[in-house]
Amino acid sequence: MSMTDPIADFLTRLRNAAKAQHHDVTIPSSKLKRELARILAEQGYIEAYALLPADPAHPSERITVTLKYTNDRKPVISGIKRASRPGQRSYVDHDHIPRVQGGMGTAIISTSQGVMTGHDARRLGIGGELVATVW
Repeated sequence: MSMTDPIADFLTRLRNAAKAQHHDVTIPSSKLKRELARILAEQGYIEAYALLPADPAHPSERITVTLKYTNDRKPVISGIKRASRPGQRSYVDHDHIPRVQGGMGTAIISTSQGVMTGHDARRLGIGGELVATVW
């Protein structure tokens, strides 16, 4: 089976792992996925992430994401949604970056200056591809 949207796969694995209350989840790595993991960690949605090097069993790098839960074992990520898809890209200028859950969530934007939160992109006055929203 060919993977048409690796980012949607990344988000789905996070969503499923959180639902199943797993401690961590391992996902094939890419530059964009590493950036997504970095932002999720910075924003406090996940505990941590680590890069696993390629080995004979897994020819490509992988990311292990350590999920974060509240004291009553609820996942910190209550929702995570793919915004821009390969068949329907979603681009926004800095005036139209969405406020997720009234500012409680985070929009993740891929800009010409790298992947960043909607808040940072708005502050810098740059738009880009709306990759995903997390709350």
